[in-house]
Amino acid sequence: LFCPVFSAAMHRVQGLAAQVVAAGPVEAAGPLAGIRVLDFSQAVSGPMACQILADQGADVIKVEPLEGDMTRAFAKGLHSTFATVNRNKRSVSVDLKREEGIAVARRLLLSADVVVCNFRPGAADRMGIGYEDVKRINTEVVYVSISGFGPSGPYAKQRVYDPIVQAVSGLPSLQADETGRPRMMRLIIPDKVTAVTAAQAISAALVQKLRTGRGQHVQIAMLDAVLAFTWAEGMAGHTFVGSGNAEMKEATKGGGYYTRDLIYDCKGGYITCAVNTMKEWAGICRALGHEEWREDPRFDTAAGLSANRTARMDLIGEALRGFTCEQALSVLEANDVPAALVNHPREKVLTDPQVVHNGTVVRTHHPVGGPMQQAAPAARFDTPFAIRHHAPLIGEHNGEVLGEAGFSPEEVARLREQGVLRRDPGLH
Repeated sequence: LFCPVFSAAMHRVQGLAAQVVAAGPVEAAGPLAGIRVLDFSQAVSGPMACQILADQGADVIKVEPLEGDMTRAFAKGLHSTFATVNRNKRSVSVDLKREEGIAVARRLLLSADVVVCNFRPGAADRMGIGYEDVKRINTEVVYVSISGFGPSGPYAKQRVYDPIVQAVSGLPSLQADETGRPRMMRLIIPDKVTAVTAAQAISAALVQKLRTGRGQHVQIAMLDAVLAFTWAEGMAGHTFVGSGNAEMKEATKGGGYYTRDLIYDCKGGYITCAVNTMKEWAGICRALGHEEWREDPRFDTAAGLSANRTARMDLIGEALRGFTCEQALSVLEANDVPAALVNHPREKVLTDPQVVHNGTVVRTHHPVGGPMQQAAPAARFDTPFAIRHHAPLIGEHNGEVLGEAGFSPEEVARLREQGVLRRDPGLH
């Protein structure tokens, strides 16, 4: 199962929704080339943040326990989520419950530009690899602590997964149906929003480090990341404070937040369309053959369109039932109304002509998992994206990484024999 690093030069494949990533040696490239990141995190929030950095050229070393990241156990073979959020990384597997393991970690920390952890608050300090410990041996380090609720407070010590943060952040309330029953998001939004937030924060901290030579401790609570993400429109009615808040009254009028989504039934499928301006309202009235809607006093202003969205959507939905998807999209486009076909089931995304044109999906071959397809980074730099490393096996790069840190082959062998390092790479 041990295999060499493989990587990619992408090229467009006619008629396919994926770019093929071919094997071959590729030097680290991208805006973060030369930056070393130690990724002590598990699950999704931290690993995905580090994957973003790795895709942009950083040398990311995933430091795992001997049994590996917890998400490895979610499948008998290679778990798809693990494979995606841990690409372009190297793996070191070390027992951090032993002093010898902490000693190995400290040697690796000497050369790290960035350290990312998502232990529960206080755990890294107890292990001897908290920010103050690391700063004493690496004064310029950018140290990132990700937690569910922050380092202190009534929830700080709780075990946290994505649904817990969803619940506290109010996301299920935003997703509530027309009966008022809250609904969870079907994606792990808190994990992913936290990952993007962390990656951006790390980049900002690195700019400061390069300008001033100073590192810093960056703390990110998943709860805070989600509230910052949702606030602009999700809490619009609560932004201006006061009992006379007109926006709050309009937002909650007639069911307000608990309206249906923007999916419309047509013959043979589903579409979506969005009407936010009076020009778009006039366009959809023309497109659907209901000019009389423009005379309805409920819809004579943009504010009225918003306040009476349920009634407006009822009218649009009933009219669209008489169209095929193709007919509806044709007349809506002709009248400059934003609209799109709903790619359902979701595998239709893979052959969507815009996805194909953009080369959004890349194809690779994992030496253990086999053929893979996954989304390329959305940000395209002058240096092309490359998958330099497959998602690693547990401890796949123990010897390589420790050798770079100054350990002799004999020392590495002894640490393996003592059980401080994982002896053989594997999936579990």
